[in-house]
Amino acid sequence: MDLSTLIGLFLGFGLVGYAMLSKTDIKNFIDPASAMIVIGGGIASVMVATPLARFLKTGKFFTKALMHKEQSAQKLIDDLVGYAEIARRDGILSLESATQEADDPFIVQGIQMAVDGTDPELIEDIMNNEIEAIAERHSHGKAIFDSLGKYAPAYGMIGTLVGLVIMLLNMSNPDSIGPAMAVALITTLYGSMVANMFALPIADKLASRSEEEIVFKTIIVKGVMSIQSGDNPRIVEQKLKTFLPPGMRGMSDEQSEE
Repeated sequence: MDLSTLIGLFLGFGLVGYAMLSKTDIKNFIDPASAMIVIGGGIASVMVATPLARFLKTGKFFTKALMHKEQSAQKLIDDLVGYAEIARRDGILSLESATQEADDPFIVQGIQMAVDGTDPELIEDIMNNEIEAIAERHSHGKAIFDSLGKYAPAYGMIGTLVGLVIMLLNMSNPDSIGPAMAVALITTLYGSMVANMFALPIADKLASRSEEEIVFKTIIVKGVMSIQSGDNPRIVEQKLKTFLPPGMRGMSDEQSEE
């Protein structure tokens, strides 16, 4: 579970809700028709802009933003260096059994191709193609929430215009103008809230998750290629540690000495 996403969502909606409660009755900000225009209209436009098969995966994409298993780049590098040591000591064919307990199928796929004697350029091409496919799938999820963040404020404005038309049709009663104007503006509020407190932050979180996974997959590709070429494990480690921030590199060196 990604606590930062949950805390951020609850904190954002909670603070806005508290601000509403501190000034007036929260009921004044509740209007089902406005919510229907913004949320229903926004979802409808996303459906128009997105292939149905992809749209039906929206829940899966949202779950990916909420549920995240933390990975350690240092552990991944240590595992790859361990495989390099085995290959250096016992030969690359020994990795076939050594990788049976590997958690990441991408590692197994790369090392299996190396064990099978696949051409290095072909291995790199296949693994890079897989990374591109992963990035493409991730971009689909981000695009859905980006679209909702784009359309929700527009529907908020549409709802406001609808409310203004209704208000102007009832100008005979001056006392109703204020409440009618307030209701008209609620849809703009709802549109801004859906976009800036939910859709766009989720899209950015998915982008962050994608970048993180791509970096991990790239480390694996570089590690597999170094192992396949027979690099010294120290060289493999130095190559892969370039993906770590300088502070973490120093920390890993100290841990390695320990």
